[in-house]
Amino acid sequence: MNVKWIKAASIIFLACSTFSCATYYQINSEFNQSFEQGNLEAAERVLNSNKQAAKKKAQFLYFANQGVVNSMLGNLEESNEWLEKAYLFGEDYQKNYASIAASFLVNPNTIVYPGEDHEHLLLLYYKALNFLKMKDYESALVECRRLVNRQNELSDKYKSDNKYKEDAFVHNLMGIIYEASGEINNAFIAYRNAYNIYEGDYKRLFGLDAPNQLKQDLLRAAHLNGFYTELDFYERKFNMKYSPAASQELVFFWHNGLGPVKSEWSINFTAVDGGDGFVTFVNDEHNFSFPYAISGPDQKSQLTDLRLFRVAFPKYEERKPYFQRAVLETNQTRYPLELAEDVNAIAFKTLEERMMQELAKGLLRAATKKAVEMAIRGPQGDSGEKKTEEERREEAIREGLSLMVGIFNASTEKADTRNWQTIPHDIYYSRVPLNTGENTVTLKTISSSGATSTQDFSFTAAKGETLFHSFQSLEYKR
Repeated sequence: MNVKWIKAASIIFLACSTFSCATYYQINSEFNQSFEQGNLEAAERVLNSNKQAAKKKAQFLYFANQGVVNSMLGNLEESNEWLEKAYLFGEDYQKNYASIAASFLVNPNTIVYPGEDHEHLLLLYYKALNFLKMKDYESALVECRRLVNRQNELSDKYKSDNKYKEDAFVHNLMGIIYEASGEINNAFIAYRNAYNIYEGDYKRLFGLDAPNQLKQDLLRAAHLNGFYTELDFYERKFNMKYSPAASQELVFFWHNGLGPVKSEWSINFTAVDGGDGFVTFVNDEHNFSFPYAISGPDQKSQLTDLRLFRVAFPKYEERKPYFQRAVLETNQTRYPLELAEDVNAIAFKTLEERMMQELAKGLLRAATKKAVEMAIRGPQGDSGEKKTEEERREEAIREGLSLMVGIFNASTEKADTRNWQTIPHDIYYSRVPLNTGENTVTLKTISSSGATSTQDFSFTAAKGETLFHSFQSLEYKR
């Protein structure tokens, strides 16, 4: 095989792989730029002009982004249609084993993206919130129940005792909806469950305590149910006193910043003879050790002779919010918004929980690629052995093809950087008493430097009504 041809082909392979090195965020830069600038109409136009994306391997993300954009535009019913499409896609997703096999010869981006665990849960949160804005409490509760059931299913996938298995914010939301619809007993149970999860898993995993608003809601639900023993217990525990709810209220959710984006990192592994039909991939820096079954002594020799393997894995990069806190103001009174869900921390946690699976799959991918490369190269004879011209030519061809496959393998080793990038970094909330009739409520957001931004909202409240609203601050530190 001509050496010049090999070099030229190598350049072509590397050039073709350049685009594949871009992350999912970079590939969708036009949409991301419009969305992050708050130009939602332009973001929707980008999505609508790329309807082929709804039929490709990242269709889950296409549906989810349509859901968020339409919700923020006020198209609540259309938003829920898109969110339900994404949810059903995740529920009905059947693994295509031919595609999975192909991913071990290229990279995980060749298979359909099914969505991360926390992304499946957020779909239902957005649906519930849309229903609340439409004053359809029963449908909102249905989404919350689906959310709890879905989390139970996802939680069963991991064996660790230190896993994210229950969502405090969802139980809190259920309590708020139950109370708004007059189901006070169910509200008390949901608030109590939420408080227990905050004080247990959330404090341990995310350093997040139960919001004071939740504590006050729990006291009020105990009082309204006539649970005076529980009321006395929680008043002493919280060092708080029960206070009645306003006749009309606004429950306001502030979505602050944007969730993390995925990029990739890579590490090198050394293949060593593990004995008993195994090669062990070892990385001393991270204290990783993975056994890999081999088919025979020839493959073991081939893998251990290669020494080093580079394997790429996904990682999250945080987008720190520009605003650090916020308050709501109405009738010359301020109501602080409290952190109820650290979406960013949950995203990192869910990836951490499946990281060992990612490591194992990455090494299997690397070993499979190398096995193909070595199979093409074929057995290597004694360098001093006399060979015919035809044998030398055949060996050169095999060597060249093996080189080409090696270059292709190196250039296509890539982590899956797809993720839902329009979700918030954090979710805050607060209750605000309203007057019957017209009300003006001001959201004041404050950065770490003290810079502020304000946004006015108008609400018309009927007597005894609970209204729901959300607002997303898209700014983050670049």
